[in-house]
Amino acid sequence: MLATFIDKAMERAVYEIIEDEGTYWGEIPDLQGVWARHATLEGCRRELREALSDWLALRLHLNLPIPVVADIDLKAIAQRVSL
Repeated sequence: MLATFIDKAMERAVYEIIEDEGTYWGEIPDLQGVWARHATLEGCRRELREALSDWLALRLHLNLPIPVVADIDLKAIAQRVSL
């Protein structure tokens, strides 16, 4: 489920070129704080996936809300596992 959540969240990612700097910016709407910047688009995608993984781990550890993505509710799954 976690891998599917990450894949589906990455499908929502938006990217833009910051022409002044010659870099790419990527973020995932609705996941506040999940963003990346890199010299190449592929590098930006890798950095964004890593940022998402770290963001998820922290939010799960601190018991913070995580939006449902593609009908995957990680908080509900985590609660079932911890029972």
